[in-house]
Amino acid sequence: MLDRRDRQPPIAGMSRLAQSLANYRAYHRDRRNVLTHALGIPLIVLALEVLLARPALPLAGVALTPAIVASAAAAVWYLWLDLKMGLLMTGLLALFVAVGSQIAQLSTGAWLGLGLGLFLVGWVLQFLGHHYEGRKPAFVDDVRSFLVGPLFMVAEGLFALGLLGDLRRQVEADQPH
Repeated sequence: MLDRRDRQPPIAGMSRLAQSLANYRAYHRDRRNVLTHALGIPLIVLALEVLLARPALPLAGVALTPAIVASAAAAVWYLWLDLKMGLLMTGLLALFVAVGSQIAQLSTGAWLGLGLGLFLVGWVLQFLGHHYEGRKPAFVDDVRSFLVGPLFMVAEGLFALGLLGDLRRQVEADQPH
């Protein structure tokens, strides 16, 4: 769980989404860290989708995989946080599941090599970013950060496009720069 010094106190009227993003942002202030995460987090998510795309068990005409189960569970959590962002994240997860499924159809060596390679590169970028940040990764204090990280990167992308200004103001409120 979050240490008291690391957790932002709840702000009256702040949504679960804004609070989750604000807590995560506290660990990601250095732009170089955010940039390494912008590549590293999608690589890790894709790697997990690839690695969890096997085995595929037929169920009612659908190939059910651990990737689908894990992504569905994550989607439920994202939808609980916020309906609109949850729908966006669900769509992105579905896209990553589809790509992971395609990669999983390669030979076992190619599937495993790509999955592990993407995972390793993604984590190297994460730790490089936290070297710049000079601070431990958020997951050390709160395992929910594994779910918030992808959401944070999507939100940062939307903020960069000038979207979700109200959410951005809430997330950045009372955050030292």
